[in-house]
Amino acid sequence: MTTENPQRVTILKERTEERLDLRPEEGDHERFSHYVAKAKLTEAMVMGTPVIALCGKVWVPSRNPDRFPVCPECKEIWESMRGADK
Repeated sequence: MTTENPQRVTILKERTEERLDLRPEEGDHERFSHYVAKAKLTEAMVMGTPVIALCGKVWVPSRNPDRFPVCPECKEIWESMRGADK
């Protein structure tokens, strides 16, 4: 009768996933007011969660947007969306 030695095997399985980077960007969001869905903006102001503007900027709103000029990229996107509705 022969005895077999059990073998140990290690299996390495790499998982790669792509995650959306929701960290606030430094820079432009401080200089412009951006267009965001009103419901999302209200929630973000209350909960302190980040929002994504039409232009793609991500930030946590905390300032009065009336003090800043409108982001030209957001404005252009908004006007193109409104033009498609007419």
